[in-house]
Amino acid sequence: MAKIAKPDMALLLELRGLIEQTRRQVAQTANSALTMLYWRMGERIRREALKEGRAAYGAQILATLSQELVRDYGRGFNASALTRMVKFAEAFPDVQIVTTLSQELSWSHFIEILPLKKPLAREFYAEMCRIERWSVRTLRERIGSQLYLRTAVAKKPEAVVHAEIGHLRAGGQMTPDMVFRDPYMLEFLGLPEGYSEHDLEAAILRDMERFLLELGAGFTFVARQKRITVGTDDFYLDLLFYHRHLRRLVAVELKLEPFAPAHKGQMEFYLRWLDRYDRATDEESPIGLILCAGANAEQVELMDLSSANIRVAEYLDHIPDIKLMQAQLHRAVELARERAAQGVLPHSEESGGEQE
Repeated sequence: MAKIAKPDMALLLELRGLIEQTRRQVAQTANSALTMLYWRMGERIRREALKEGRAAYGAQILATLSQELVRDYGRGFNASALTRMVKFAEAFPDVQIVTTLSQELSWSHFIEILPLKKPLAREFYAEMCRIERWSVRTLRERIGSQLYLRTAVAKKPEAVVHAEIGHLRAGGQMTPDMVFRDPYMLEFLGLPEGYSEHDLEAAILRDMERFLLELGAGFTFVARQKRITVGTDDFYLDLLFYHRHLRRLVAVELKLEPFAPAHKGQMEFYLRWLDRYDRATDEESPIGLILCAGANAEQVELMDLSSANIRVAEYLDHIPDIKLMQAQLHRAVELARERAAQGVLPHSEESGGEQE
């Protein structure tokens, strides 16, 4: 009996890769097709209900249709499922946008997004999910941590937020306002009582993977205690990152105390050095992030930090009361938009947001 030759491992790996790739493509195609089916069904039912303009008529249609569809196709088409499809079509009325999103987002992603009350919040999460390819679990965590409320863009006037999301949707480059947030949630570091800046930095390095997740997609760690030599003096930047979407270095300084005006001068010094000696020819100017224990909004505004490419954000070393934080962010965004309406440019370094 002839011996069976061992398969060539390189060939076997290649064939396995082809199988896995095809499986992923088939799953993606199926997910996209199902999502579009649910949107079309929701849109058609919505249009039918609008003919009469009565809520009772719409409920009657759903009850009748679901009874027949469940009998023919199973419980996936019951009344609650059809109601969700109608809400889907109402929340995302543009079929072209839905078609694009369905290439990356599954129906399960949309189920997480639909309960959000604010249209801009829904658009933000959907677009960030598409760009950064979040899993359903990651999306759920981002919504739970009030990510939209914590981003700088949420503090802008609604027209500006809509324009930024539209810019991304059209294939434009992500802006710093979409990347940076305030506050940053660092409770996962498990910092001891009375910790020092060294303890904070060391904890971040130990759990760099989770820290990068909190920073957001696109960040790459470059250096710790980056040495900056000017003349005979050496200075040390706490952390240095690179953001591939922004195409720029990101300098991070850690402060245990609240933000102080002197912090701006220190960060400007680091940014000018990085711009002169470390920036590649195809990169944008470096940007700075000062992570501190707190910040006075008016003080931050008066410093005009955005013109210096500097962001200030608070970090939280414990799990906050989400409802309290949401209320604080909501109030902050109201103040920011009031200033914008008065002709004063809102500054993204303030904490702010709107109820999702």
